Amino acid sequence: MASSLLTSSKFPLPSPFPSPKPSLFLPRPTSIHVPPPKPPSFPSFPSNSFPKSLLISSSLNPNPPSPLRRPLYIPNHIPDPNYVRVFDTTLRDGEQSPGATLTSKEKLDIARQLAKLGVDIIEAGFPAASKDDFEAVKAIAKEVGNAEDENGYVPVICGLSRCNEKDIKTAWEAVKYAKWPRIHTFIATSGIHLEYKLRKSKQEVLDIARSMVRYARSLGCNDVEFSPEDAGRSDREYLFEILGEVIKAGATTLNIPDTVGITMPGEFGKLIADIKANTPGIENVVISTHCQNDLGLSTANTLAGACAGARQLEVTINGIGERAGNASLEEVVMAIKCRGEHVLGGLYTGINTQHIVMASKMVEEYTGLHVQPHKAIVGANAFAHESGIHQDGMLKHKGTYEIISPEDIGLERSNEAGIVLGKLSGRHALRDRLKELGYELNDEQLGNIFWLFKAVAEQKKRVTDADLIALVSDEVFQPEVVWKLDDLQVTCGTLGLSTATVKLIDAAGAEHVACSVGTGPVDSAYKAIDLITKEPVTLLEYSMNAVTEGIDAIATTRVLVRAEKSHFSTHALTGEAVYRTFSGTGASMDIVVSSVKAYIGALNKMLGFEEQYQTKGSVEQTPVSA
Repeated sequence: MASSLLTSSKFPLPSPFPSPKPSLFLPRPTSIHVPPPKPPSFPSFPSNSFPKSLLISSSLNPNPPSPLRRPLYIPNHIPDPNYVRVFDTTLRDGEQSPGATLTSKEKLDIARQLAKLGVDIIEAGFPAASKDDFEAVKAIAKEVGNAEDENGYVPVICGLSRCNEKDIKTAWEAVKYAKWPRIHTFIATSGIHLEYKLRKSKQEVLDIARSMVRYARSLGCNDVEFSPEDAGRSDREYLFEILGEVIKAGATTLNIPDTVGITMPGEFGKLIADIKANTPGIENVVISTHCQNDLGLSTANTLAGACAGARQLEVTINGIGERAGNASLEEVVMAIKCRGEHVLGGLYTGINTQHIVMASKMVEEYTGLHVQPHKAIVGANAFAHESGIHQDGMLKHKGTYEIISPEDIGLERSNEAGIVLGKLSGRHALRDRLKELGYELNDEQLGNIFWLFKAVAEQKKRVTDADLIALVSDEVFQPEVVWKLDDLQVTCGTLGLSTATVKLIDAAGAEHVACSVGTGPVDSAYKAIDLITKEPVTLLEYSMNAVTEGIDAIATTRVLVRAEKSHFSTHALTGEAVYRTFSGTGASMDIVVSSVKAYIGALNKMLGFEEQYQTKGSVEQTPVSA
């Protein structure tokens, strides 16, 4: 099938690199000099001569370097050789994390935040995976992909596809509404994948890759990214050959994935350098990296790739993703911001780092994947100092133990103004504190949070930052309401069966009441909810945590459920049906109320999917390429 496409006039090969419109692009130089590749190097400084200029943050350096201007977008060329494009795949690879199912609304919210961050490319999803994925990518392309800021920046909207016509056509139908649409197609090239997964020869795979890139261009897409899956374990000569062929077919970006996270930084840097030195036509495309974190080296490998000449880096917020996750956006971006000028050859990005904290919190809450406290950049302990020696140094000069200021990522230090929130605090004080924590809320959201804050403050003498974060999570980062908790009454103990009476309000405002018995107050409450919603689910995970110390602490609950009439999507890499799970979170000073809120949140997310399936046109599920 693939070979017949090569000689057919059905897909005539368009000019791989059409002349850019003068009003939108910088003119291309007539020739580009590509210097001989050098292995990635990481200069060291003598211990007694560490450059003071490496303290680049606004609060630690009184004269920080001014941000460089983002080059105009040309698909296959970056006018400034030091500029590094940031390709965020949180909404695609990140959502492949178990339990990280996102609704269309949540994906759109995250895409808007990614645009605030200033990422160059948003991989909005895998449109062929399901109807909801298709519609979500399409909605992002229409809104976020056309929202131009005051500097003319608009993110590229990308859709993933396997190397088959149906996937590619579906991806194009979803992303074509964006100002800058991109199709990202891939096929495996390593020996183990060719033999056991694809069961194809090297020539067959080469023919498929070449013809499918050509097909993507024939649809009218002038921005096509190609990935040789498992490039880190692929034969080098074959890799150079297939990459050269897809360049001829019209690819504009070559993404080099370390799919299983097996390479060391030196190895991966040399792989990029070898590709740059040995691939015909490489000067006409942008080289990209995609590094998995199976050995904990994704950030290091990504930076090694950038040192070796890659100028697009694929990352996710909080490093979420398949298995052990991906290179973390916040780690890669802040490493380049801190060391790019002095150690990485002048590399820089277009990221507005002050939006990092909000993006991290949004992804954490929507996916239900909690960030570990010691996570670099965005972990709760990233700017905490408990050691006496460290505290002494921090009091004397913050630069003694901090190379990054929390203000640089959108986090302001708490209590520098001496304000303590309590029951007498007003909206202004609450808004200011939430802004310091990285939350920018509209008036309606602030109003809802304020009354929740007042209710907690009536029972607690002092409301902590952890309390506020729990309240925001419970109110702001919730799915669209299908069912809402109105009242709850439980009876439990050692004298008889636990009982629960639950009153829910549906989307139309009607009240529904049910009573049930169970093995405990949470079990009986969940059974009562099931009687009302009539949506049988399997509870996969249940966890609870006190956000502060003390008997009056707010409890946060997270649940993970799967519908008995399970929804599924197609896994991008394996082609297998993956059953969707839905997470929900709740917060309250009452542990049963917290548990019920989390369960209702998970049900609302699941029911939101059901509604989308019933109201939106179908998108045909596509098999693995034949």
